[in-house]
Amino acid sequence: MTTAADREDEKGEQEGTFAHPALFYRDGREYADRTVDFVREGLALGEPVAVAVPGPRLELIGAGLGPDAEDVLLLDMTEAGRNPGRIIPGVLRAFADAHRHARVRIIGEPVWAGRSSVEYPACAQHEALINAAFEGRAATILCPYDETRLDADVLADARITHPTLIAGGRERASDAYDWQAVVDRYNEVLAPAPDAAVLSFGSAELPEVRHFAVDRAARLGLGGQRLQDAELAVAELTTNSVVHGGGQGTLWIWAEAGQVVCEVRDRGRLTDPLAGRRPPARGQIGGRGLMLVHYVADLVRLHTAPDGTTVRFYLGL
Repeated sequence: MTTAADREDEKGEQEGTFAHPALFYRDGREYADRTVDFVREGLALGEPVAVAVPGPRLELIGAGLGPDAEDVLLLDMTEAGRNPGRIIPGVLRAFADAHRHARVRIIGEPVWAGRSSVEYPACAQHEALINAAFEGRAATILCPYDETRLDADVLADARITHPTLIAGGRERASDAYDWQAVVDRYNEVLAPAPDAAVLSFGSAELPEVRHFAVDRAARLGLGGQRLQDAELAVAELTTNSVVHGGGQGTLWIWAEAGQVVCEVRDRGRLTDPLAGRRPPARGQIGGRGLMLVHYVADLVRLHTAPDGTTVRFYLGL
């Protein structure tokens, strides 16, 4: 049953113009000047403001704001957004939904020098999917890009995922904007490691596949809360395979570069590009499995095609 409160929440979410500019900067001074001006402009307009950028950059913005920093939500993106798939539901939508009836202003920097080649495709897809997640919302999300330290391909992707570009103090519309193209390009086939442990499962084997994954993850060095995270993520993904992925699937697990990697394949297909990134509606039962995996994992990679879907998650040892 839809209540009056639900309708008001939906109205607050749906009405507005969304702006998503990319800010290209070349040094710390330019970064601080542009971002601090952006924040102060929002505060002057009475807009709720959040800043989620890597720690050293967060310090620059905080120092530039001085006492005004007390009026801004400040988050270290290397923690809040370590897994790019967690940023939309856990950072951007969480802040916007807490201020449903106001235009919000956010700085989000999910791509920084030091992101690995394994992480980057998920970062690029995240930047693209912001446009779908916030379509029609009263919000401005500014995404800074370091022109001197990021690869040319990364900067080129930013011009495709952002409708507006800011460089050298000048703002213009991007003539390359096509966010869906980036989502499609990084929907890459994922090949498991040749030494992975493998187990196929159906509905009757759900307890067995969970125990198999936990035992193997522990042998690979995972323990404590990380081991519990692995168990939760495997349980969610394998259940999804049985319910939505053709009734069966296959699990792979291996160690790679200081991480335990788990992968679940089935015959289902994800048609919603925001699956796992859209917060559930009030009162919604179910539909949280993939989002829970995003919350507990350090990274999630996904490939979906007409013949099946692969979800791979990484947990640091």
